[in-house]
Amino acid sequence: MAEPELEPMASGAGPRLGAPETLGISTLDPGHRPPAMPPGRHVTIRVRMLDDTEELFDISQKASGKVLFDLVCSHMNLIEGDYFGLEFQNHQKMMVWVDHIKPIIKQLRRPKHTILRFAVKFFPPDHAQLMEELTRYLFALQIKQDVSCGRLTCNDSSAALMVSHIIQSEIGDFEESQCRSHLLNNNYIPDQMPLIDKIMEFHSKNVGQTPAESDYQLLEVARRLEMYGIRLHPAKDREGSRLSLAVAHTGVLVFQGHTKINAFNWSKVRKLSFKRKRFLIKLRPDLNSSYQDTLEFLMASRDCCKVFWKICVEYHAFFRLFEEPKAKPKPVLFTRGSSFRFSGRTQKQVMDYVRESEFKKIPFERKHSRVQHNSRVQHNIRLSPLPSPRHHEVPTESGAPGDGVDSPPRRHWQESVLVSAEDPPASRTTRASPSLQRNGHEDRTGSVSRTEEIRGSTRQAHPEHLNTGVVSNSPHLSASSGHSHSMVNGQKSLDLCSHSPDGRQPSPLTSPLLNDACSVRTDDEDEVRRKRFPTDRAYFIAKELLTTERTYLKDLEVVTVSFQSAVGQDEATPDSLKNTILSTFEPLHKFHTGFLREVEQRLALWEGRSNAHIKGDYQRIGDVMLKNLQGLKPLTANLHKQSEVLVELEKACKASRKLEGLCRDFELQKVCYIPLNVFILRPLHRLIHYKQILERLCKHYPATHVDFRDCRAALADVSEVVDQLQGSIIKMENFQKLLELRKDLIGTDNLVVPGREFIRLGCLSKLSGKGLQQRMFFLFNDVILYTSRGMTATNQFKVHGQLALHGMTIRESEDEWGVPHAFTLVGQQQSVVVAASSLTEMENWMEDIKMAIEMAKTSNGPSSDLLTSNLTDNKCPEESSVEAESEDDMTASHTSLERPAPHRGNTMVHVCWHRNTSVSMVDFSIAMENQLSGNLLRKFKNSNGWQKLWVVFTNFSLFFYKSHQDDYPLASLPLLGYSVTIPSESENIHKDYVFKLHFKSHVYYFRSESEYTFERWMEVIRSATVPSSRARVLNSKESHPH
Repeated sequence: MAEPELEPMASGAGPRLGAPETLGISTLDPGHRPPAMPPGRHVTIRVRMLDDTEELFDISQKASGKVLFDLVCSHMNLIEGDYFGLEFQNHQKMMVWVDHIKPIIKQLRRPKHTILRFAVKFFPPDHAQLMEELTRYLFALQIKQDVSCGRLTCNDSSAALMVSHIIQSEIGDFEESQCRSHLLNNNYIPDQMPLIDKIMEFHSKNVGQTPAESDYQLLEVARRLEMYGIRLHPAKDREGSRLSLAVAHTGVLVFQGHTKINAFNWSKVRKLSFKRKRFLIKLRPDLNSSYQDTLEFLMASRDCCKVFWKICVEYHAFFRLFEEPKAKPKPVLFTRGSSFRFSGRTQKQVMDYVRESEFKKIPFERKHSRVQHNSRVQHNIRLSPLPSPRHHEVPTESGAPGDGVDSPPRRHWQESVLVSAEDPPASRTTRASPSLQRNGHEDRTGSVSRTEEIRGSTRQAHPEHLNTGVVSNSPHLSASSGHSHSMVNGQKSLDLCSHSPDGRQPSPLTSPLLNDACSVRTDDEDEVRRKRFPTDRAYFIAKELLTTERTYLKDLEVVTVSFQSAVGQDEATPDSLKNTILSTFEPLHKFHTGFLREVEQRLALWEGRSNAHIKGDYQRIGDVMLKNLQGLKPLTANLHKQSEVLVELEKACKASRKLEGLCRDFELQKVCYIPLNVFILRPLHRLIHYKQILERLCKHYPATHVDFRDCRAALADVSEVVDQLQGSIIKMENFQKLLELRKDLIGTDNLVVPGREFIRLGCLSKLSGKGLQQRMFFLFNDVILYTSRGMTATNQFKVHGQLALHGMTIRESEDEWGVPHAFTLVGQQQSVVVAASSLTEMENWMEDIKMAIEMAKTSNGPSSDLLTSNLTDNKCPEESSVEAESEDDMTASHTSLERPAPHRGNTMVHVCWHRNTSVSMVDFSIAMENQLSGNLLRKFKNSNGWQKLWVVFTNFSLFFYKSHQDDYPLASLPLLGYSVTIPSESENIHKDYVFKLHFKSHVYYFRSESEYTFERWMEVIRSATVPSSRARVLNSKESHPH
């Protein structure tokens, strides 16, 4: 009898985060060698893959099942291998999974005559939890097999819909004769002939769908079926009725035929055990339940019981625990029960590992797909932003010439394939096919220029399918991952190596490499320049005015030139909107063009490019600022119109879907590197920048300085205007943020209403019946929304529910649930338990929520009902408990037949999702006030030279340009989560004014030209990398007026 109890999640295997790596890891960590192969005689193991090919692996007889499984995953370059397993038919003719801990020789009686099947072992509730395109492709192959053999039963419509997605990925877009011929020659479902017409009808609606999208849509249909991932185990109840038992992520299921008649959630199960042929389920006491304390099922044999019990133990551990359970100490004398335990990473560990790591991606072959080499759908070319030792090339040899026609192609693999990153290239024993050599994938350490040349041809052929956003798991976007252009905050940028796992967009955890055309300044040139130019602090303050004015003028041109040409000329744009934008921004653009010219002339004289500096007449900037700020006063009315422009644009987009589409498309252009509404508010923020610069000048100058009087007078003028506009700025920032958030959310009707204020957004883990699940929370002054990021092509967040703040209480509950940094939100209708990623995050959330609750008590705010009718939570309080949430009850954002419009996938919401952090409205306001731009030298951790770049800091990100004259950035680096420090002596950075940006394994060095610019860059980057609590921010703003 083997009966370890199923422990509740709270007392599971140990800490949720930061756990040490265990023996159960199925993928290799970067920089680690593969598991050592034990000595002894080797044996050849045959493994049949999901695409029906067979591979041969040579391993030691003494090797554990984990060594073999790691070898298989490495062969496929599979990162999320923990969802899969190797199964085989044992000597009792039962299908069992290979045990990762036991030696292979003890599991396979006749290894040479046994075929192992690589198959999906754990089926997650939502395919959006699968981060890698390769993983989704393998899941799609598993679904294809299950549908074909009749294991995944469904109605005719669902079967036809799934087949339509399968053939879309295999033969491409619908063409009637080709589709009919293909269906006649290939059988995908039992009794397929009567459904051919319906399959063709569905296929005709999939035009333009890439293989990656087809995989996603296939899984979207399959996961909603009752038999999805179900493997039936025959049994009988106490009355002798024939039943079947199965296990899923939710718990143990009972079927009669193919109909589910009962389910026992993990939260209700106290213990699973078996005794001889009896399988026992011991339930937790429940006064409302009519079930007995222990349920008993009779199976065919003790071995059948044990096989099913093992898979139950593994499912429970994989989906419910935080980390792999620890092995129990062996008893000295007597043993009782089975010593079997789950070996491997849990689902949470897998998701955290993939999200936080960067891998080099190797192309994978879609065996049955005829469209895989289409330049539009090079989803199988997956490159990472930075070199990673995780993967190496794999051979793709065809079957041996002597293989029979009916035998699947075989490839022979040895453990030597698993080479460490430390091995020199010459020592690698892997081989690549000629096609891979021609495509430049044989030598991953080859020159960047060679890779760029290969991908350049693709970019020229299809420039319209370039990546969008910082990070996206959407297959809609991964289709273009073979291109070297990517979207950086909305713009398609030159990004030689900025591809992250799964063909996705550049990860927000790394900064892309810029191309070699960026000039590299030598040390000698740097020293000469430093000696030639002034060193006075006032000069560098004036130079900050110059550099930021250049950026500001470019931002104005986004509205006056780019937006007007892309949207303003269209007939869908109403004349009132055109006139409002024209009358507001054209005078400002004209004025600042002249202002910039005067500042450039003054700085040229100050730098000594004429003899005027000998007299000292031009070593000042106050007179230029005073003159121009007085000239700006007549345009104050234009500054008050910023709110009118925002409101007018919002009304026009509501009235015209075409205009809304034009604006959305414009935001996806490379020139619009931040949200359009932020550009509209730029003139208001620019006044605050002028005030900050003048405050620094007045603080620096003595009262007797020739420039002090002009600077003080200019400061008085600009302060007067800023004070007049301060209330308007706060309202407009909140309005702009609500508009931006509305674009990121699916399922809200009336987010933007008078009286609603945004307070904080960020990631929290919500405790539900499925365990801790990552959710994005949005806090307003009247309601809290919680959402999840689906794998939709729109990159938006799907709203799961709302919590009204009126009557809410909040309490810490780490001890209550055993979850670090947990707190409970107790509403009038439901309670939610959430956990923050750190103590600081928890304190920030609790502080802001308490403040918002107090605001809700004293104000007559907007209605808190934000959800659309099909998402409104009508559950009774019992169903709304922390154990009752079900994603399957939520309406999907798009059906599989819709073609949703593209959406920005790189907003701050997405960065917070991937960095597992949060930001408040106070942080956003400070980020707007702390804009900065100028030249910096950048160096990577393992590079020798320094690249000279024009760098702009805004919206929590650094944007990189070749020069200030460029119209759009080449790449970007979101800074949330990074730390900014000074390099240590051991890093051998023997230069002045160098600061270091560091996040996990990603390190970047930047050099500034003076002490002042060094301090300024450190100051503004710290404001973005360390979002502060409201109290600390307000205190810092009071103590540092600039």
